[in-house]
Amino acid sequence: MSTAHRDVVVAGLADLRERERIVVEVDGLELGVYFHAGEVRAWHNACPHQGGPVCQGNLMPRTIQPLREDRKNAGPAFHPADRNIVCPWHGFEFDVLTGRHPANPDVGLRPIPVRVEDDEVIVTI
Repeated sequence: MSTAHRDVVVAGLADLRERERIVVEVDGLELGVYFHAGEVRAWHNACPHQGGPVCQGNLMPRTIQPLREDRKNAGPAFHPADRNIVCPWHGFEFDVLTGRHPANPDVGLRPIPVRVEDDEVIVTI
């Protein structure tokens, strides 16, 4: 059985760029649309852990553990470019561009096809 898909304009690119994220509902489907590092991504607003509203969570720089010259831990720091979506229910994190959990690449957000045309952000549902 084939399901018909349709394109829906969910935002203007300039607005999304300024806000970094919008959470919208299209035909009963909640999704988060993100702008980061010149890229646009869209994800289902459901955390794979327990279904929490992941797209409503904070956007945070990815935490890293740099090493000093003597190869000892320099303490936690933030990556200068990578950003993670943090689920508000249990703190699960996902890369905003790949949707993958940083410690388990088999766990990730469900993508929604998204593209930009004539400065409009369009999802296919």
